[in-house]
Amino acid sequence: MRSLDTAPINRIIRLVAPEFSGVADETVADWINLTSPLVGRRKFGGLYEQALALLTAHRMKLANVGAPVGEDPLGDIGGIGAGNLMRVANYSEGEVSIGFNGNMTQYTAADAELALTPYGIQYLNLRRMRIIPIVSAGEPNART
Repeated sequence: MRSLDTAPINRIIRLVAPEFSGVADETVADWINLTSPLVGRRKFGGLYEQALALLTAHRMKLANVGAPVGEDPLGDIGGIGAGNLMRVANYSEGEVSIGFNGNMTQYTAADAELALTPYGIQYLNLRRMRIIPIVSAGEPNART
């Protein structure tokens, strides 16, 4: 495994995820190294360090790094992606009707875990800007 300079990614994590300010640099570096194989340098280009920082912060949040033992990392619904995306869009009193905005539907089942933290959502946004998915139109093979 190639050695990675974690200092620039660590600086980005400290900037975008201040909740990890009390976590030792060595611990953050371990998480960066653990996450680095999951982020393609060629695919993200100039946004590689930012993408790696966001995915690392997402994984650290889910693992409850730096939080008191026993605290639920997703316990504060307002602090996670779902809380920021599932706001009441409309309501009425007679016959009670409540509607939520539909932003959660933009995430596929494969990306649902990334939608649990603000860092994961930001990573998804970067990924959408840099990586264009291949979508099958369902057309039959032209040779048959």
